Amino acid sequence: MSRHHISNDLRQKVVKRANFCCEYCLVPEAFLATVFHIEHIRSIKHGGKTLLNNLAYACPHCNQNKGSDVATFLNDESDELIRFFNPRIDVWHEHFEINEGEIVPKTNLAKVTIRILNINQIDRIIFRKALMDAGVY
Repeated sequence: MSRHHISNDLRQKVVKRANFCCEYCLVPEAFLATVFHIEHIRSIKHGGKTLLNNLAYACPHCNQNKGSDVATFLNDESDELIRFFNPRIDVWHEHFEINEGEIVPKTNLAKVTIRILNINQIDRIIFRKALMDAGVY
């Protein structure tokens, strides 16, 4: 997250639009003992603005792993730069599915997003599976 001021009104709009869930891993805020972040999808250093359509609600795990990154390479052999999932223009279920708590990629965009955000760290998978078993994910 940048040091740019986000008004309370703008913050509330972002949070409500996200339905109080991380827009990357879909974990509900109510079940994490940490504060969620308002995140710049396109970081300030890459020309992003502090506007509603460039802000996402993110759990600290996803936000800290993403940092100011906006894209990465699919693998060591590829020169193709692939952008990350953008919750303002991409539909989550078109790129990801969930299986026993693991977020599974359907596209290359999802593959790079999962890898950089470390979405499938074992503790995160176990936590999502527990939420699924409780019917709250």
